[in-house]
Amino acid sequence: MNAQQTLQKEIEESKTWLSREKEESTYKRDLKKRIELINWVLENMKNPDIQICNLIESKMNEIILTINKTYSIFESDKLHSELRILDWIYYQVCVNK
Repeated sequence: MNAQQTLQKEIEESKTWLSREKEESTYKRDLKKRIELINWVLENMKNPDIQICNLIESKMNEIILTINKTYSIFESDKLHSELRILDWIYYQVCVNK
């Protein structure tokens, strides 16, 4: 299975779990963010001029800088979750590059 297929499968699974979550929670927020970020990566992968690994790394660095400027634990928790999701996506997409 290639990276795009893996990401598509992850979107499907995340949507399934999202539909089962009835209450707002951190888990539900993370599922929504996972779907959003995976879609962002898949959309950018369509453009052959974009070096996707560099783009993901750049996004991760932006988040790290934002975390370092954040004084709210609640806000930084959201950003840490986003960073973990991007790290997983980066591994899936860039492991063989």
